[in-house]
Amino acid sequence: MSALYHFSEDPEIEVFVPHRARTSVLSSPLVWAIDEWHAAMYYVPRDCPRACFWPTAMTTADDRDRWFGGVQARMVMVIESGWLDRVRNTSLFRYAMPSESFELHDETAGHWVSRETVRPLAMEPMGDLLAALAGADLELRITPALIRLWEGVIRSTLAFSGTRLRNAREFHTLRLP
Repeated sequence: MSALYHFSEDPEIEVFVPHRARTSVLSSPLVWAIDEWHAAMYYVPRDCPRACFWPTAMTTADDRDRWFGGVQARMVMVIESGWLDRVRNTSLFRYAMPSESFELHDETAGHWVSRETVRPLAMEPMGDLLAALAGADLELRITPALIRLWEGVIRSTLAFSGTRLRNAREFHTLRLP
């Protein structure tokens, strides 16, 4: 198992207690973590809507050309321009999590969960989030609104993860396949 992390704007978390997030479709109280490969998806403020996607062995050549033509990064992250100042000004902290009590919840998105209280191993400030994103082997795209793009991504053969999309402009217009 790779390293596991939790990202927060709170620098003073001593323990993570399982809870049920008000927006969760799961009924169990959980502590959430993200694996190292997917961690860059959380280098933005918590409530920032983002669409992340990447090719896999199942991605068609057409989708690779359409979404990754000329892109050398392993992943694309798209955020809305209305969030750029918050990305620039948010203090974010990365908590290293012990892996013992965690189990894989979603392999594609890199989500892990624990049903136990978890004490982090360490905490460090992320510093300049744009610099962290630039160093994460991803391409950051900034768009006025991401819902139309998201509709195309979820209909493609790419792997994807969308976070806090309910905070996106025009979310109410989202058409799922």
